Parts: sequence; C-alpha cells; structure tokens
Amino acid sequence: MIERHLQPLLHELVGAVLAPTSALGDRAGQIRPTGVQGVFHADTRVLSRAELRIDDREPEALTHGPAGPHGTRFVGLARWLGDPGPDPTVRVERTRRVGPHGLDEEVRVVSTAAVPVQATVGVDLACDLAPIEVVKSGATTAPLKARPGQPGQVSWTADGVTVTVTGDGATGHADGDRATAPRLCWPITLRPRETVTLRWRLRVHDPRAVVTAPAGEPEWARPQVRADDRRLVRLLDRSLDDLRGLRLTDATAPGDVFLGAGVPWFLTLFGRDSLWAARMMLPLGTDLAAGTLRVLARRQGARVDPATGEAPGKILHELRRHEFTLDDGLRLPPAYYGTVDATMLWVSLLHDAWRWGLPADQIEPLLPHLEAALGWLGEHADADGDGLVEYVDTTGHGLANQGWKDSGDAVRFHDGRLAAPPIVLAEVQGYAYQAAINGADLLDAFGRPGGDRWRGYAARLAERFRASFWVDGGPDGPRPALALDRDKRPVDSLTSNIGHLLGTGLLSVEEETRVAALLTGAALAGGFGLRTMSIDDAGFSSLSYHCGSIWAHDTAIVLAGLARAGFRQAALGLAEGLLGAAEAFDYRLPELYGGDDRDLLGRPTPYPAACRPQAWSAAAAVLLLQAATGLYPDVPAGTVRLAPLAGAELGAVAVAGLRVAGAPVDVTVDRDGAAAVSGLPGHLSVTKPAAGRSTVPAPRPADDTVALPR
Repeated sequence: MIERHLQPLLHELVGAVLAPTSALGDRAGQIRPTGVQGVFHADTRVLSRAELRIDDREPEALTHGPAGPHGTRFVGLARWLGDPGPDPTVRVERTRRVGPHGLDEEVRVVSTAAVPVQATVGVDLACDLAPIEVVKSGATTAPLKARPGQPGQVSWTADGVTVTVTGDGATGHADGDRATAPRLCWPITLRPRETVTLRWRLRVHDPRAVVTAPAGEPEWARPQVRADDRRLVRLLDRSLDDLRGLRLTDATAPGDVFLGAGVPWFLTLFGRDSLWAARMMLPLGTDLAAGTLRVLARRQGARVDPATGEAPGKILHELRRHEFTLDDGLRLPPAYYGTVDATMLWVSLLHDAWRWGLPADQIEPLLPHLEAALGWLGEHADADGDGLVEYVDTTGHGLANQGWKDSGDAVRFHDGRLAAPPIVLAEVQGYAYQAAINGADLLDAFGRPGGDRWRGYAARLAERFRASFWVDGGPDGPRPALALDRDKRPVDSLTSNIGHLLGTGLLSVEEETRVAALLTGAALAGGFGLRTMSIDDAGFSSLSYHCGSIWAHDTAIVLAGLARAGFRQAALGLAEGLLGAAEAFDYRLPELYGGDDRDLLGRPTPYPAACRPQAWSAAAAVLLLQAATGLYPDVPAGTVRLAPLAGAELGAVAVAGLRVAGAPVDVTVDRDGAAAVSGLPGHLSVTKPAAGRSTVPAPRPADDTVALPR
C-alpha cells in the first residue's frame, strides 16, 4: 500500500498567537512531535516538541483556559506525589505566553500536602525547522541536533534561523542521545503547602522573514459594547484579542500594518483575506485599511509573468519566504498573484475607507495605484473579450480556482461534475461591477479622468451578466448560476457565492429579492450559518472545504448585505446561526466548520483542519456589530445612514467608541429598534430609511420549507 500523507488535524489543539509567532499544543499543554503541534515563526516550525514531565511522568490533564489575549494556562495533577488519599494535593499549572519573537512558559508546582514533596521537573525539547508547507502536507521531519550553550541553554541553527531555549536555573542535557531531544531539568523540594515557580523561554532570530511584528498597539478602536444578547459582546471581545495577535507588517516597510490570514497555515500577507478583514474592520477606524492598501500597492503587479500570475495593476495573492510546494502538485512562487478578485477588492476597500473618512492626503498617493488596478480590470481580467472576468491557471502548478473558494473541486455543476476552466465566477462579476463604480466615484471626486469610462464598463458588465448567468432553478425559480465554465455554460449549483452580489449594484431590486429568498432556504441556511453549497446539489458534503461547509466570513458578508438591503428577517436568521456557532467554539470562530443541520448535534461540527484564529472569521464579529447598529457613513457626502438590525429579535445594543472620520461615535438601539447616534463630526447629518423590505423569511431548520416569491 502506498503511504498517504494526510493534512494534520487542528480542531482539538489549543493555540496562542502574537504574530508572527504562534503555538499549537494539546489540551494537556504538551507540544508533541506529531502532526501540526509546535511553535511557528513566520512560516517555519521553530519548536516541534515541549513535553513537561515530573519524575519522568506526565501530569494528568485537568483543564485549560486563556491567560490574557496571547496566552493559555493549563492545569494538571501529579497524583503520585503528596498526601495519600483520594484528594489530589500536588497541582501543576503551566502558563504559556506567545510574543512576536518567541515564547515564555511558566510552570508552577503547587503543593497543599502535609508532607514535603521532592521531584525532578523536566521539559523535553526538539526542533526541526520544518517549513509550514511540509507540516501541512503531513510529512514527517527529523529533529535537528541541538548545541549546548550557557548553563540551562540549548540552540539550533539552519537556513539563517537561530532558535534558542533557556531555562532559568535549569540544567540542560544535549549530549549523546539527547542531542536531538535535549532536556531542561529542575530538581525541586516543596515544604508543606509551598509553591515553586520554574521558567523557560524560546527566542527566534530570523532575519530572512518576509513578515514581522508591528510596533505599538493596534491602530483600531476597541469599543465598549452592551447588548441583551451577551454572545455578541463575548464574540467581539475574543475576536479583537485575536485580531490584535494577527497584526503583521511587511519586513521591507514596517510602518504599515495588515492582518495575517490565519494560524497556522496562512500567517502572512494574503491579498484577498487581508483586504476583506480590513474592510470589515472599518467601523473601528481607517488606519488598518490604509496600511493594508499601501502594503499591497507597493507589490502591485508591473509586468506580465505567467509563472507568478503577475500582470500590470494586479494585486498580490500571497507572500512567502520561499516557494510553497505541496504533494498534490501545487507549487507557488514566493510572491504569487493567482487571485481573480483581490484587485477589485483593493479598489473597493479604498472607496469604502474614503466613505468612512480616510483623509484625502492618504488617498491621493494611492490614486495612481487605483488607476493601475482599474487598468488591469479593463485590459487583463477578460482574456477572451466577452465582457466578463475569468481566470485560468496556465502553469499547471498554480491554483486551479482563483476566487475565494480556491480548492480544486470548488466549482461544480448541480449534478456534481467539475467545471472546466477558464471559470467565470458570479461573485467576481459583482466585485468587478462595484469596483468600476467605486473607482469612477473616486476618480471624479479627486479630479481625475476616466469616471465615465468605468461607469460604461459597469453597465455593459451588468447587461452581460443578466444575459449569461440566470438559470432555471426548478421549483425554486430562477437564480444566478455559480459560474460559467469553459464553454460559457452556466454552472447551475446553488451556492453562497450569489450572496456576495448583494450590495454590489449588479442586481436590480427584484433580483436582490430573489437572491435573498434563495439564501434563506433550508438547503443553504439550515446549519449554523450559510452553507457554501446547497444540500440538494450532488457535490454537497458537510465537511467539504468549499462545497457544503460553513465559513464565518462568508455568512457575515451575506448577512451584512441582507441587513443593508433591508431584508431584516433573513439577516437575523443568519446572525442567530453565527452567534450559535461562536458560543460552541468558545467565541473564537474558526475559518470554517461543518454544514450539518442545526438539530443533528445541537452544535456545529468542527472542520478538522480549519485555521483558528483566522482574520476574516474574527473580523466577522465587527461586521455583525455594524449590522446590529446599522451605521453606514458617507463622509464625503456629509451623511450617515442609521438602519439597525438590533431591536425586538436581536435585543438592545449600545456601542461606545466606533469611529467615523476619526471621531469616536456612540450608537444605541433599544429593544423596539429605535436608534440614536452621538459624537458625529458637525458636518455629518443622520438619515433613517423608511421601513425595510423584510419580505424574505428568516432561515429555517432543514425540516421546514420556505416559500420563494415568484
């Protein structure tokens, strides 16, 4: 039998992060030399083992919990020590805190025994300096030989990276058989009811890292929130802690901050992920958006290079220190441009940040990059000239799919067949339309030519989309297809992609109503959020990465689109699913989770290899908060629209410390849905919409039916 390497599972591991460092271990606090456990720094595993033993025995795990925003505390027992009897009298507390350049760990041995306790505490270590893609592939790696240093110190060096572990007051053993499995040892003696504290630390010197830790505290506000539904408060608190830990800068330009995509596979610059996360974070300020825009603008494409996917004006997909290679044939260059949507999302983030009050002196230097991005949209995004935006990997070793659902099997017909490239994705046409309109508005506002050209482009795209994408959905009526395939045949599966069309302007009011109705049916919305694919499609699997699972950011984007368009009940149904999932995952929403019906287990099924924390999943909490308050500013126009989702169903919400045009703003919504805002700059006036369109029912459990309007 051929050995099959499997991607390591993550869902039961306990993680801590302060980028670019993260640590993953088991629920007992051990970091074992297996799977994806380890301490990682900027795409390299810098410690593959850290196992605590007392007298060569492992403490028995009891519980664990957070120790601040970037740490974890584990509690265990050493029942073989101390007093005889049923009650344990020797407790072991292990507190792990991650920092941008390593890790600090404290071990407290607490005795409540009436007799003295003597023991030897040891930490067994190993380092393999394995690249993250090797770990992701499930391959095994041999530990490196350690070098002994000063008393209580060992180190490893390879490929320009140096890792040093120091145990305060410890004896280090790294000779002979211990060369690849060094140990730190502390002999301890505790008098009755005494505690001893031991400490060790790991430090990384990595001058070749392409991402690094930013200086100072987060640029965004941390609002104070009160809500009848306490899940919203807890989710926001945990999410903001995680987002703080995911902050990164480009090593070549450390002044601009962006969010790394997720732990452990994607803790680096990802165009699409970083852009979406920054867009979701706009209610807390525009600084993160500005930093993300500038970081990506500096690496904007300048030439046509099929090997990397680069093209003039195109925005980067991902950045690594070296080629990223997996066993399935995927081979991505260090700077890879294989994304069809990041360029358009860059344009819309610049526009939305402007609407939230990004100052003109920060926008103007980016206008040449805006024009270049629009140039890519007009000259390189439509290879066959049919008026729609498509993608294809011409190298044979890049990403076969280049939308946000980028797994190789993500684009399937209703009968389960894979669509052949080039692929024309539905939501990408929405992004393109929105980018063209948004770009035109910015060009007009800053006195630059081209606005009419891009509005004309958008009108032609809408006409082409309407003629090509709408299909007969059978009993559910007409709907937009997921995509068009190589032969321009509609890929007729029902997926969450169509929800991203809401708010782009590509759809008419009637078409938005049709899409909103489809998104509330049990086939898509019967789980804890929005399924990526309908359960009625042959390609559906509840644990498929993109064909049936639920992604927090996807649900939040669609929820926000529904709320903003006035489909209140539909948005509330998705909000309840997302908050239910948050509660089940201890308010740290993973990258994705299973798309099972809500009544199967009463809680979502973990997706076993999901990143956690993950930037756009954490930022989804901010987007949910914005939808709840209904705060929609247009600073250049001098208006702020107030249309809250909070009210009778979601409950009252009060938020202090949102930011509009740099000013702290407070919003309150009572249980009847009456909203008020204070702190707005004087030149802004508040508008409130008429009663919403709420003609679409909320998502129902899978055993109910939803009548769709014709």
